[in-house]
Amino acid sequence: MRGGGAAPGPAAAGSEAESPTADWLRIATFNLENLGDSAQPHATLAERVRLLRPQLLRLRADVLCLQEVDAQRGSDGEPRRLDALDALIAGTPYAAFHRLTTFSRSHGGPRDKHNVVILSRLPIVNGRQILHDLVQPPLYKPATGDGATAAITWDRPILHATLQAEAGWTLDVVNVHLRAPRAAFIEGGKASASVWRTMSGWAEGFFLAAVKAAGQALEVRLLVDQLFDADPEARIVVCGDFNADSHEAPVRTIRGDEEDAGNAHLAFRTLVPAERSLADSRRFSVLHHGRPRMLDHLLLSRALLAWYCGMEVHNEALGDEAVTPQALVGTPASFHAPLVAEFRVAAD
Repeated sequence: MRGGGAAPGPAAAGSEAESPTADWLRIATFNLENLGDSAQPHATLAERVRLLRPQLLRLRADVLCLQEVDAQRGSDGEPRRLDALDALIAGTPYAAFHRLTTFSRSHGGPRDKHNVVILSRLPIVNGRQILHDLVQPPLYKPATGDGATAAITWDRPILHATLQAEAGWTLDVVNVHLRAPRAAFIEGGKASASVWRTMSGWAEGFFLAAVKAAGQALEVRLLVDQLFDADPEARIVVCGDFNADSHEAPVRTIRGDEEDAGNAHLAFRTLVPAERSLADSRRFSVLHHGRPRMLDHLLLSRALLAWYCGMEVHNEALGDEAVTPQALVGTPASFHAPLVAEFRVAAD
């Protein structure tokens, strides 16, 4: 295990977790929208499972990257567990998959909120989480509010797994959940939970949110370049909830287009958004005030792109993240559409 990260969990006994079906590989990502968060006015877990499980089954994924998986308390003194996730995937093929999840560095169990999880039919031969391992937290003195100079830390770790097929080829999967463009906390900046004292305070909070997202994206890009340093022909997929369209700074940072670097020799290190193969009318994973946006992505290395056959975005029943919660409190749905890309595996 590299980098002291989370240990990959074994597949369930008697599972069929050795290899994908035939020569095809399906990689999916899905933000489950606070799965297992009892403090939010969501529907019951049973109602959420009833709605979300068919969406997972429809993906028919060999590798499934999940975001916003909350943990639940165990018995006294025990670390938190992913009971809600276990309930969601019970009775599905995913229950037998190998598992890697983010963890709390303070107690070793899953983080309280917004874990990212990788479920894989392929064995996980290496797994780690990355949080300020490649980028140190920058120091910042707020211009507004009452705060002293402090470190700006990222909200969530990156999760990296190396998978290996029986045929010998490997796949590096990087699961991300980047900071949303919502103003970050400023000491003394708010009059209440949702009311800022000044426009300047809100603007500074919004700036800090952008710094957090940019820092996460930089750490992802540094990880990707480490993988390319080790193997220029690495098969890499970076997937998850980027909270940004493909033309916005966080995604551009991770993609690393050679035009931005001004160096054609770096073309083989670029990552290609799989959604470029979709028609414009299908290219959205979130609705915001009626506006379709592609905030979830699968970014592919050139070597993996050679196997790429197509992509699905299951957005037919997607609610509006800005409108639906006002009209329907406690919906069991996620406001993110699941994505799945299909690959035809070629022999090396």
